[in-house]
Amino acid sequence: MKEPVRYLDNAKELLSKSPIEDNRYADEKYVKSACGVAYLGVLRAIEEHLLKKGLTKKELPKKVEEYRKALQKYISVHNGKLLKEFDDIYDELHIAGYYRGMLHRTDVVKGVLKGAKEFIEKLS
Repeated sequence: MKEPVRYLDNAKELLSKSPIEDNRYADEKYVKSACGVAYLGVLRAIEEHLLKKGLTKKELPKKVEEYRKALQKYISVHNGKLLKEFDDIYDELHIAGYYRGMLHRTDVVKGVLKGAKEFIEKLS
């Protein structure tokens, strides 16, 4: 899964552009962008896994609820924890990090990105 990892590398590169003050990222724009790109990497990893399972590009999910259903049907059958992990990633990366810009502390942001990386690795 080279493409999803490339997304994560791009997210880390974006984060590196933000100055750090008192263990907080000072520029919200880079944190939001990094979280958005990392989340797209997670979605790409799911899509690649589904394509390996035999789905066509046309059948790939387009909404978060469809990703959840695909995880339940094709992936979580073997690992029920993956759906919970995806829900956490959605809440933390997409909603808190990207959409609302609520993540600031360096350890929190790095932890969320680490969780995304581990999720992607499980799909490899």
